[in-house]
This record gives sequence, structure tokens and C-alpha cells, in this order.
Amino acid sequence: MRTFLQEVVIQIDREYDTISDLIFVVPSKRAGLFLKKELLSFYSDRTFFAPQIYSIEDFIEEVSGLQGIDSIATLFEFYETYLTTYPEQQKESFENFSAWAQTLIHDFNEIDRYCVDHQDFFSYLSNIQDINHWYLQEKKTPLVENYLQFWKSLHRYYQNFSEQLIKKSIGYQGLLYREAAAQIDRYAQQHSNTHIFLGFNALNNAEQHIFQYMLERNQATIFWDADNFFMENSYHEASLFLRNFKNSWEFYKKQPFNWIGEHFSQNKTFEIIGVPKNVGQAKYVGQLVSKIPKDALEQTAVVLADESLLLPTLNSLPDSIPALNITMGMPLKEAPIAAFFEYLFEYHKTAQQKGGYYKLINNIISTPAAFWLLGDQAAVIRNTIIKENLVYVSTTKLKDIVGDQKADSIELLFEPWNTVDSALIKCSTLIQLIKEKLDPELNALEIEYSYHFYVIFNKLKTLQSDFSHLTTIAALHRLYRDLLASETLDFEGEPFQGLQLMGMLESRCLDFETVILTSVNEGVLPAGKSSNSFIPFDLKKAYNLPTYKEKDAIYTYHFYRLLQRAKHIYLLYNTENEGVGGGEKSRFLHQLVLDTCPNHIVKEQVVTSNVPKIVNTTRQFDKTEDMLTAFSKLANYGLSPSALTTYIRNPVDFYYRYVLGLTETDEVEETVAANTLGTVIHNTLENFYKPLEGEFLNEETIQEMISKIDSEVTAQFKMEYTALDIKAGKNLLIFEVAKRYILKFLKSELKQVKAGNQLKILFIEQSLKAKIDIPEIDSDIFIKGKVDRVDQLNGVTRIIDYKTGKVTKADVVLMGWEGLTDTYDNSKIIQVLAYALMQQKNGLLSTPFEAGIISFKNLKEGFLKFGTKQSVRGKIDYEITSETLEIYVEQLKKLIIEIFSTDIPFIEKEV
Repeated sequence: MRTFLQEVVIQIDREYDTISDLIFVVPSKRAGLFLKKELLSFYSDRTFFAPQIYSIEDFIEEVSGLQGIDSIATLFEFYETYLTTYPEQQKESFENFSAWAQTLIHDFNEIDRYCVDHQDFFSYLSNIQDINHWYLQEKKTPLVENYLQFWKSLHRYYQNFSEQLIKKSIGYQGLLYREAAAQIDRYAQQHSNTHIFLGFNALNNAEQHIFQYMLERNQATIFWDADNFFMENSYHEASLFLRNFKNSWEFYKKQPFNWIGEHFSQNKTFEIIGVPKNVGQAKYVGQLVSKIPKDALEQTAVVLADESLLLPTLNSLPDSIPALNITMGMPLKEAPIAAFFEYLFEYHKTAQQKGGYYKLINNIISTPAAFWLLGDQAAVIRNTIIKENLVYVSTTKLKDIVGDQKADSIELLFEPWNTVDSALIKCSTLIQLIKEKLDPELNALEIEYSYHFYVIFNKLKTLQSDFSHLTTIAALHRLYRDLLASETLDFEGEPFQGLQLMGMLESRCLDFETVILTSVNEGVLPAGKSSNSFIPFDLKKAYNLPTYKEKDAIYTYHFYRLLQRAKHIYLLYNTENEGVGGGEKSRFLHQLVLDTCPNHIVKEQVVTSNVPKIVNTTRQFDKTEDMLTAFSKLANYGLSPSALTTYIRNPVDFYYRYVLGLTETDEVEETVAANTLGTVIHNTLENFYKPLEGEFLNEETIQEMISKIDSEVTAQFKMEYTALDIKAGKNLLIFEVAKRYILKFLKSELKQVKAGNQLKILFIEQSLKAKIDIPEIDSDIFIKGKVDRVDQLNGVTRIIDYKTGKVTKADVVLMGWEGLTDTYDNSKIIQVLAYALMQQKNGLLSTPFEAGIISFKNLKEGFLKFGTKQSVRGKIDYEITSETLEIYVEQLKKLIIEIFSTDIPFIEKEV
């Protein structure tokens, strides 16, 4: 295969005796590098001075006489213009200004690159807005007046901005193009060399003017990279621009339009492959590359239409590749240290007087950068926050946690950023400290990252020093993000050796035998409609500014040009609908299938992931001797009703919690948890009723309790959450719920007493333990628990369990004892009967008595008594007798024997 650049060099050698005086202009620096390689290879047997080779951007800068500035510097310069143009009282902050100014600068770029008459254009644009609001002529609000004034001011902004930049001999890209078009005559007179323009397609009006001017003066030759396949088809988007140049340029009315090849219709094999997910595409690329012979890799290119696939693709390439050249840089925002600074900015944007939010602190200290600064103290901070349930943590508290050794690092990280200048200084200092902690050999990549971030913050410091427009941390953060998004970390390597990995634009002018192209989906290739502009579509059409149609044509040309000399082509697309570029095949793939050539072989397939079949098996654990020992210890200590009901609910949960001792990870509770609400209510009632054991309740005592609800509940919350704000947000609501529950309960007690009932408190929060004799088990078995309350109502003894959740009468009524321990639905019954059994075995109560639940979510039902009945409509018996407890013990023994049985493993139940 002879590449486009090789063909150009051969033609150059035929037409020119020497190439030293030629000036080459190519679409990209990458193309210039490969052109230089071809020149050196072709003229290897001759000695000559190397010709000048410009990328189009460098050439335009040379012709214009201006120095290009990046988008961030452009934004600052534009704000300077804005401040001198707009009335003092109506000026916006830099942060608000930048939100719309970047779009306006983009429009200025388009207007200049296409050499639009700016005065006429902005007048037209302003008139459109006036017409859109004509019905408001009589009464216009200040908001509408300001809106219309904005459009009328655009031309003044543009003119003042352009003049300001030209005075400084600098410019944004569009201004450079406009100036280059204006200065081409001066440049051509000063540079009589022949200019070789090669590999171009879509030219803006400024470029067209420059190219035509040089052609007319016989100072230029253009080498188009076109193909008859799409040039002869007037409907083919790939030739939209080239056909236009051929038909409209004066030069081509007198001269032939050369360099239309016949490459695309040659023998080719296309494989169109649907792959699920973007990561799946990256993995499949690795499989394809592994099948390519090593000696063919230099003529192979992996082209990523979606450059976010760079890292997944790199991780998927086989280790057997002898050499790899990556033409695109890795986005710096993907570096681990980027997350560190992102978290740091978020923290300082939201830090409050009471301290920083614990989640933001945890985000920061979880990064590698924070570990280099704080070492093991990062884990100490995290554990202390959880242990003390700290939602907001002050810098002073953080210093106390880590001690003097790391206090300086804590100050740098968490002391408030009072000004933008201090923030930039601290960020630079942090990078220097991190660099000092890194090992040059082990952390070479991290040091490289750090250097690039140091450059970013230095650039921000320079901009702030020159302009001083950043007044808030939020504005600094926005600008930092914009700057970071444009930065990449370049890979080192030999550019002409091994497999080539590149983006779509880097492929211009380059040709390969084998091409693997990813993300050939609608929304990626082509990118589709997007409108980051203030200019209406109709106005763009009227002034011949590019719309989505022209942008689609650019993508089409790049796609077909990349394939026109290739022999083996793999086109991958994402079959999954995961956002932009997912699910829908690109129209280019449909076009390839329909526009068949006799020499083309087109294969289509959809790859399915080779996912092993996962059998959803139930977890099961056989019981061992070690487990039996653990059971014996547990039973000797005392099996609680909750342990028994946990086993009934799911034996595997019982195994995890009571055998292995696994518990849920502690976390900071920002809002009061349900179990904590229950604890607060239980403890409050304990403090109220414990002093009354052995006494009858009276109205005065209950009224006194009611008066203390607020202070007692507050005290209980403070005991549970030392640093939690319970007087704001959701916690205030939960605090009020706790008070209301207790108030309603005490009022129900008061109602009982006022009705003349005798209510005597016997025991409050009574801890009990009782032995159960089970001959089948060779160890002592105890049950234990804490009874919330035992009282007597009109001489009837009641065992009461408080529940903050909702319990109904049906939950505590049993119809038939058989299968009591088979279902978790009976958990409330098992629990209250366990308390009754312990009371009896400890000789504290004699039967008969009652046991049941008071549900704070169902207080209107009052005391929900345990009862038994023989049929659905049968009478309920509420008395607990010795016979009742004997039957209960028999059921309990069956359950405990099952727990101890080695023949019955722990088998998971669906919960």
C-alpha cells in the first residue's frame, strides 16, 4: 500500500528540484511529523536543508502576526473588555459573566473564522430579538429591557474586544484567522516560497481566501486527499466541501481539480461488529490486536472515535505488543490527584462555621494524596468521626485527633480558604509537600501528575495576579475545572514504531493497512446536533456559518478518508443503550452496507459477552464441633428472644451474627435512626418510671412526667449523639415525634388513672435470665432478656414490651401451638412469652397473668395482649397459665435442639 503522504512526496520530487525552499502546511502537527518521516525516507540518499512544515494553526499564527492565546486567557481578556464597556451599576461578577461569555466567545470564533461582516451580522441579530419581543413595545419590564440591551451591546463587545487584543498582538483562534485573511497579501510578498497545502477538506472562509489567494499568485499547490467513490456522488456528504471548492473557486475554473484517487473501491474486508458496552469494545479491541501478526502492527491503527475509551483500551491490549505509540494524551482529570483537589474545592465551597461536613472530609482523606500527607492518621480521623458520630468537624477537632505531628497538614487541608490568593498558595504548597513524600522510582507517574497540577495552579496564580477577577472560591473552582479539562498528559514513545493508537482527528493524512475503529454509533460518529451558541439556526444559514449539517459532513469525510486505503477494517459499535452513543449503529455503517462495491466484502456480527452461568444457589453452612462450642458459650451466656427470632427469620443471619460475631459497619448517623429513636423512648420512660417501682400511679406524678418530656428527651438525644444537631432538619422532626409518642402514652396512662383504675408499677427495665432443661443437649441452656415493664392494673399482672414500630392485635394472637417457631410472623409472641417464662422461673410472678405489647405507632389500641384461640372466630383466651408456659417451653426446646443439631445445617431463607 502506498500512503497519501508517500504519493505526495513522489509528486513533489517530480515537480521540484529541491524541497528546501518549500513550505508545507498540513492539518495537524501529527501529520507534519509523518510527512517529515516520509521526506527523510525518500531523500535518504541526498543532503538537503529540511523544509518548513507548519500545522494549519501555526501557519495562521505566522500569517496573522498575532500570538494565539488559550480559552482561559481569552475569557479573562474579554472580562476586561466587559468591565470597560458595561455601565458600572450593571456589571456582573466574573463567575456570572463566565457562564455566558464562553458561549459568546465561541460565536465570535465562528464569525471571525468565516469572515462575516460583524457590524451587519450583530445588527441583524439584535433586530431578530426586537422582533421576537415586538408585542412588549408599550410596557417592557426592566428584565426585558436588560435582555434587549444585551443583544444590542454584542457588536460593541466584539469590536472593543478585537481592538484590545490586536493592540496586545494576541488573539483567540477566530481572530487569528480573520487577521491572517486580511494580512495574506503582506505575507505573500514577504514569503515568495511555494507553499504546499496537503490533506485538507473542510475549510472555513478565512482558509479558503488564503488558499485561493496563494493559488492565484502561483505560490501554492494543493494536494487534496479525495476519492472518486464519494466525489462522483453528488449526494455523498464526504465530498460536500471538496465538490464546493471544485465548483466555486475561480482557480478551478481554469485548472483541473487533481488528486482524486480510486482507492476506496479497491479490495477491502469490512467487519461490522456490535459489542455490548464501551468497556466491551475495549476488551474486543484487545482480542483483535492479539490476532494481528507482529510484523503487521506498524501498519495497524486503533482509532478511538470516543476518546474516553483510552484507558480501558490501554488496559485491554495484550502484553505481547512489542511497541505502542499513543498519539493522544491522557486527560489530566483522570489522574488520581484530580479527585483529591475536586474534593478539596467542594469542601471549601461548603465549609461552615461549625466545621466541615464529614462526608467531604472522608472523601478527601480517602485519596492517595491525603494518605501521603497524613499517613495512618487518615484512618484515625475516619474512625473517630464514626465513633463520636461527628457530622460537622472543625479544624481544631481534626488537629486534636491527629496530634502535633500532622497538625500542619491538617491546617493546609482544612483551614478555611478565606481568599482566592490564599487558596492558590495552599494548593501549590500541598503539591510540593506531596512531591516530597513520593519516591522518584516507585512514584514516577504520580510525580509527573503533580508537576502538571503545579503548572495549572501557577497559571491560575498568574491570571489572578494579572487580572484579579476571581473573588470567590466557587469562581476559582469553575475556572480550575475548565483549565483541567483542556490539559492532557502526553505519553512518551517512538512515534513511528509499533501499533498506533489515536483519536479520529489525529488520523488526518495518515493511512494504514488495518484499521480498528471504535464507537461507530450515532451521537459519536457523527456527533449529531448540538447548539452551544447564541446564534439562531436561520441566521447561521443566512451567513453561511457551519450548522450540524456541515459538521456531520466533516465526520463523514474523516470516516471515509481513514478507510479509503485500508485493506482490513474492523468497525465496532456499542449495542447497549447507555447514554450518548449507545445502542444505535451509526448511519455510516448502514451506508457502507448499502453502497456496495464489487471488491468489498462486508461481514456483520454481534458479539455477546461470554458470561458464565451463575446458579442462584442457597447459601448453606454445615455445623462443626467449633460451632457447637460457640453455641454452648452463647447458650450459657443466655439466648435472647431476638437471637431466637433471628434464627427463625434466617438461620444464615444467625450464623453470621451470633456464631461469627459479624455486625454491620458503623456509620455516622446524620439523622436519627429508627433503633436510636426506640432507645431514646425506652430510656426516657425508664427514667420516669424507675423511681416509681412498687408504687401506684397518680395524676400528679404523671403530670410531672409530662412537664419533663422536653428536657428528658433532649438529654437522651444528647447522650446518643454528642455532636448531632437535633433542632434542625429531619432530626427536629424525629425529636418532635419522640416527644409526641411519649406525651400520647402518658396521656393514656393519665386517662386510666382518672377513670379510677388502680395502676401499680412492679418492675421497670428488669434484666432476667432463666435456665431451660433440655436433656438432648449436653450443656446448660439459658434464655435472657430485659423486660420493659411489669405492672398491675386493677389487680391483674401485666408484662409489657414497648415497641416504637407498628404492632397490631393479630401479631400477638396465636391459633394453635404447632409450628410456633416455624415462622417469623410469630416473633412478637415468642418474645413476650419468653419474658413471661423468665418471670415465672425466677419466682417473681405467679400465674395467671397477662403479657403483651404497647405499640407507640398504634397507641389507640392500648395494651395488645397475647392470647390464644382454637379457631378463626373462636374466643380469645388472654390468661397465661403454667400450662401455657409448659406448651411454650416444648416449642422452644424444639427450636434450640434444631440450632444445636449437627444434622441440620444453617440454610439460607429468602427474606
